[in-house]
Amino acid sequence: METNKPLLFLLFLAVSAVLADEDVFIGVNIGTELSDMPHPTQVVALLKAQQIRHVRLFNADRGMLLALANTGIKVTVSVPNEQILGVGQSNTTAANWVTQNVISHYPATNITTICVGSEVLSALPNAAPILVNALKFVHSALLASNLDRQIKVSTPLASTIILDSFPPSQAFFNHTVKPVLIPLLKFLQSTNSYFMLNVYPYYDYMQSNGVIPLDYALFKPLAANKEAVDSNTLLHYTNVFDAMIDAAYFAMADVNFTNIPVMVTESGWPSMGESNEPDATVDNANTYNSNLIKHVLNKTGTPKHPGIAVSTYIYELYNEDAKAGPLSEKNWGLFSNNGTPVYILRLTESGSLFANNTSNQTYCVAKEGADTKMLQAGLDWACGTGKVNCAPLMQGGPCYDPDNVAAHATYAFDAYYHMMGKAPGTCDFTGVATITTTNPSHGTCLFSSSTGKNGTFLNGTAPAMDSTSSSAYPVRYYNTFSTTLMMILGTLGLSLVLL
Repeated sequence: METNKPLLFLLFLAVSAVLADEDVFIGVNIGTELSDMPHPTQVVALLKAQQIRHVRLFNADRGMLLALANTGIKVTVSVPNEQILGVGQSNTTAANWVTQNVISHYPATNITTICVGSEVLSALPNAAPILVNALKFVHSALLASNLDRQIKVSTPLASTIILDSFPPSQAFFNHTVKPVLIPLLKFLQSTNSYFMLNVYPYYDYMQSNGVIPLDYALFKPLAANKEAVDSNTLLHYTNVFDAMIDAAYFAMADVNFTNIPVMVTESGWPSMGESNEPDATVDNANTYNSNLIKHVLNKTGTPKHPGIAVSTYIYELYNEDAKAGPLSEKNWGLFSNNGTPVYILRLTESGSLFANNTSNQTYCVAKEGADTKMLQAGLDWACGTGKVNCAPLMQGGPCYDPDNVAAHATYAFDAYYHMMGKAPGTCDFTGVATITTTNPSHGTCLFSSSTGKNGTFLNGTAPAMDSTSSSAYPVRYYNTFSTTLMMILGTLGLSLVLL
């Protein structure tokens, strides 16, 4: 998204549905304009927990690409707009970009697509003349490495380049961009790539001055007499999304291209807006994205192409609180930066399409910025009175590093939380702990979402932490004697581990 631009937990189990040679999927965009961007390993842990199998990056961040390695997640990387001029004017620059950002990570990181810029024709018109060259140079670099069949190259376009989009059969491309668009379509056709389109029914609705009904924008069921009818084809449209996709197909046909598949690289709905954006609400964002996911994965297709679904990336994974612009610009995310879902997607009607329920994948972690002494007190309590097995935190243990109070407290808090069956009130620790959906596992320190997997539960019950109790905070958990004893017990297998 350029200038115009979100559950108890998100379920993104992509299903096998064949369109040409590709699986139809729902993916997610990962923006980075957050005041406190999660570490790449945290991002990937969230993706795994939510069964998100396809992601689009707005750059080719090395940390993210390394974190995504060996996960099987299909990745779209991007040449940022600010690099378009360099890549489009020099074959060598393009080849170096591909070598550094793609070849050096592939195949460990499953890069499947390269987006060359984003909405370049409308957001960066001075780069338009060299856009197709940039795509060709990038593709040539892939060809030289025999990766041209494995990795597609395209460029996401704003839907505003399509004029007179309703009825869809009358749609055509803005004549001012045709000198670039025709060569672009020839390139996409010759390389079997996608026509990438950013589709935002929210903006169509907002700018229609009441002509477009809200229900029509949100995929809500419409009475037959409320459906929009294309007077030329007599096709009935029940939502803005389908109408825009078919407008793209008709616009391409208008310039004699009929066999290029459409992929939606961005679509979503903001969950919060300014006073003049009354329909940017949590409920509407939930409704739109829930219906969009079901619409795509159920292979509904469009009136022009029924049964042929269009793979779509939802905009976006996180709310980007540092993004410029109105309040709505900061609130397209499905999650806040700590992994907490913004809302509960309504996907119950999708049946077996969402077979893996991840609603129990929650973790108890130390709050960011929490007082160190309070964290230490909670840690001591969990490893003492709370009866958590803290042996993994000892030097040489799998969770010793990083050796700081916050990291060790997170391990102990989460172990206690799971040991107690995630019961209400078991992730508080006098206010310095919080629940998240982001798996805090790192390196050899693995956290489990299943009850009891992180800790040693010596008794049938365990006490709740009470800051007023004289026994609430025992001797610091790494007391030499207790440490040695725990390690010996762990070695001999005498600890009773609740599995």
